[in-house]
Amino acid sequence: MIYFWRTIKEIEMLGINSIAIVIIVSIFMGAVITLQTAYNTENPLIPMYLIGLTARDSMLLEFSTTIVGFILAGKVGSNIASEIGTMRITEQIDALEIMGVNSASYLILPKIIALVFIFPFLAVISMFVGIFGGWIAAITTGAVTSQEYIYGIHYVFIPFYVTYALVKALVFGFIITSVSAYHGYYTSGGALDVGRSSTRAVVYSMILILVFNLILTQLLLA
Repeated sequence: MIYFWRTIKEIEMLGINSIAIVIIVSIFMGAVITLQTAYNTENPLIPMYLIGLTARDSMLLEFSTTIVGFILAGKVGSNIASEIGTMRITEQIDALEIMGVNSASYLILPKIIALVFIFPFLAVISMFVGIFGGWIAAITTGAVTSQEYIYGIHYVFIPFYVTYALVKALVFGFIITSVSAYHGYYTSGGALDVGRSSTRAVVYSMILILVFNLILTQLLLA
């Protein structure tokens, strides 16, 4: 039962507390995608509804998972690595092991379950908010009419894109927590080494996100 409540607490700390930054970034991502697409498709032969379609597919296929993954790697990954690293150098992990507690399972497993569970929800929120941000940018700047943008959102919608995004979210959530927890768990030295472990956790998480983004794209969309 203690693992259940620790997992709930980690869901709040790692996921719920990240909703605000995900929403802010997603709004601006959707707005920028819409405006850049509009300003680069002024050819009269190109239908304006493609702006909405581009914003939709860009958010679904890439931005709502990969960019949000980068954000969580920086925010959540560094937090995990520094938290566990601090526990290691202050010998709190050693104390848990002396009491017979499986420290890795007690400290790391709830974090992995929590982020793997909540990341798909964050990705879905990012999708909706990003597309909404694009619509706001479209109607406020006059780059495209509301009707054309909404038509583009509905045009040739492929439901598998959502499945593809959710699979990526699950994998990225596991990568962020496991890599960050590894670097924190095996920290040695002092406070400076905790900072170095946190930095390595973020860098390696981002690299692995890019690698697995390529692999999953090839496996699921090719």
